[in-house]
Amino acid sequence: MALYPEHESLRAQSNDGRHSLHRLNRWLIIFPPLAFLVVFFLVPFAFAFKISFAQTAVHIPPFTDLVTHYSDGELGISLNFGNYAYLFTDNVYFISYLYSIKTAFFATIGCLLLGYPMAYAIARSSKATQNILLLIIVLPFWTSFLLRVYALESIIREGGLLNNVLLWLGVIKQPLQIMRTSFAVYLGIIYSYLPFMILPLFATLEKLDHTLLEASADLGMPPWKSFLAITLPLSIPGIIAGSMLVFIPAIGEFVIPSLLGGPDNLMIGRVLWDEFFSNHDWPVASAVATMILILLAGPIALYQYYNVKDMEQ
Repeated sequence: MALYPEHESLRAQSNDGRHSLHRLNRWLIIFPPLAFLVVFFLVPFAFAFKISFAQTAVHIPPFTDLVTHYSDGELGISLNFGNYAYLFTDNVYFISYLYSIKTAFFATIGCLLLGYPMAYAIARSSKATQNILLLIIVLPFWTSFLLRVYALESIIREGGLLNNVLLWLGVIKQPLQIMRTSFAVYLGIIYSYLPFMILPLFATLEKLDHTLLEASADLGMPPWKSFLAITLPLSIPGIIAGSMLVFIPAIGEFVIPSLLGGPDNLMIGRVLWDEFFSNHDWPVASAVATMILILLAGPIALYQYYNVKDMEQ
């Protein structure tokens, strides 16, 4: 039955009203986290990016203004690109960037090798057991990050729990030198960030269709082939999400290499701290922070892509 023109107009207005209300509700949901990111991320980063083009000065704050003068409608701006050039000419920054990437990469591999079997076992457990195991995984977040690192230090130091137990069992004749080594840094990062690998992997593995594994078993495929052909490919979004959640913060880690590492474990987070608070060279420190963000932009974009893709499934 045909509608009268006025009915069609009313229906069109009603649809427009619903669409407008939907857009308004969507923006009301998006606005709080968006405002949070703008205030606490974009604005501070804009200040750091601006300072990175300034020059060091002996006053408070310890950098020069970018605007040198304003007269007769002319605005004088002085941009110093030497801070960024300095990062590429001084080997300290190149070595620290390279060491940070290497440490974050191998620590992420370690978290994946430990976290995947744990996430797989939790996903295959009963619901009641899953809740208990997930509580154990999340339990470390209830304590301070710094306190957990200090606790690990008390275990692996020369007179710590680990060496005392090994000496008592007769496994070693003298205490192991674990502190102030690269191994201690890897151990600290894996110990601290392992839950960030397990939880995304569990969320992906828990949603897998187990009838696919049953079908492969009925067709005579052994369990290890079923894992490689079905479980592992379907869990790739969780692997990527967990790896990004570990790799991204591990690059800029400061506390763990400072407390557990030695002078050779120079990560970019420690360099950034030294430039800000020891050398008081805010322009160079801001340039270092900007380069860290550029360095992490690729992994962050990759994580976001696979995170959205996983949510759409």
